[in-house]
Amino acid sequence: MQRDVYVAGAAMTSFGKFVDRPLASLTEEAVSAAMADCGATADAVDAIFFANAAAGLLTGQEMIRGQTALRDLPELLGKPIVNVENACASGSTAFNLACMAINAGSADVVLAIGAEKLSHHDRARSFAAFEAGVDVEHPPFANTGEKSMFMDIYAQMTRDYMKASGATVEDFARVAVKSHDNAALNPKAQFRRPVTLDEVLDSRLVSDPLRLLMCSPIGDGAAALVVASDAGMVRLGATPGVRVLASVVLSGTGAPDQISPVTLASRRAYEQAGIGPSEVDVVELHDAAAPAELMAFEELGLCEPGQARELLASGHTAIGGRCCVNPSGGLLSKGHPVGATGAAQLVELTEQLRGAAGERQSGTPRVALAENAGGWIGGGPAAASITLLGV
Repeated sequence: MQRDVYVAGAAMTSFGKFVDRPLASLTEEAVSAAMADCGATADAVDAIFFANAAAGLLTGQEMIRGQTALRDLPELLGKPIVNVENACASGSTAFNLACMAINAGSADVVLAIGAEKLSHHDRARSFAAFEAGVDVEHPPFANTGEKSMFMDIYAQMTRDYMKASGATVEDFARVAVKSHDNAALNPKAQFRRPVTLDEVLDSRLVSDPLRLLMCSPIGDGAAALVVASDAGMVRLGATPGVRVLASVVLSGTGAPDQISPVTLASRRAYEQAGIGPSEVDVVELHDAAAPAELMAFEELGLCEPGQARELLASGHTAIGGRCCVNPSGGLLSKGHPVGATGAAQLVELTEQLRGAAGERQSGTPRVALAENAGGWIGGGPAAASITLLGV
C-alpha cells in the first residue's frame, strides 16, 4: 500500500430474512452505525462505493442502486457514488476500490458499503438470482430450479476434495457445528441455535454429500466501513487503530487447470503486506458450504494440503485457537446476503482486532485475513478477494 489506510468505522445490521424491509432501510442502519462508530459526518466523506449483486434481478432496480439505497441518507447524496457488482465478492471489491481511491490520493475518507436483500415471497426468484453468477452460456450444471446451482458446484468440489484429502462427511459436519456454536455468540447472526453433529448429518440432503445444515442460507443484511488515510483520520478526529495491510482482488481465468484465484490473491496479499501465512491469527473465509472452510484454509496457505481437517479436530481453528476461523459464524450461520458478505467479514475482523467481539473474541489477534470469493467461470471462482488487516 502506498499510503497508510485505516478502518476508522465499521458496523453491520443483523443478518436474516426481512421480506418486508426495503434495501434502503438496511443500508441506512449499517451506514449510520459505521459513521457513528468513528464520529464521521457526511461532510467528512469524499466518496462512496456501494456493493450489491442481485437487486436488479429481484426488484428490477439497476444502474443507480447505491443512489436509491442511500435515499434515506440525503446528506450523502451528491457525493461520488460508484455502484459495484462482483458476485459474492461485491462487498470486498467495494472495500478494495475504497482503498485504491485513498492510495491514489483522490480521497481521504471513503465509505465502502455492501447491502443485499435476497429473501423474496417467491423463493424461485432468489434461486434464479444465484444462477446469474455462473457463465450462463456454459453452465457447469443444469438448473434444477429446486436449489442454488452453486450447491451442485460445491458438492462436486467436495467429492473431489474427499478423494484427494481423505476428508469425511463427518469432518464437514464438524465445521457446521463449530460455525453454529460461534454464531450462537454473535447477536448479528442469522442462525443463533447450536446444533449437534447428528442434527447436521440427519438434515435434508441437498446435493450429495452436502446436507442442509452444511449450506449457507438465503438472507438479507448490510454492512459498512469508513476507510481513511492519515489525513482522513485527523479530519475525523479518530485515533489510528486497525490498518489495511493488503487488499487484492483477482478474477478467475476460466481455464480448467487454473491455479485457484484464492491462492493467487492470497500470495499477492502476503507479499503486499510483507508477512507470511503463519502470522495470521484470525480468519473470516467464504464458507458458502461447510467443506469450503477446509478447502480455503489450505488454498490460503494456512496449512499444507490435506491438513485442514486435522487442525479442525485439534481446536486450532476454534475461537481461542491458534488461527481462529469464522468466529462470526461464517456464511453458514451468520448468513450470506451476497453483496453484504465481504463487507461484513471486515466488520467482524475489525471488531476482533479491536478486542471488541464480546463472547466470540478470539484472544488478542494482531493480523486478520478475509477471503471472499464469488461467481463461477470454467473450473473455479470468477472473483476472489483477499484483505489483510492488522494492529
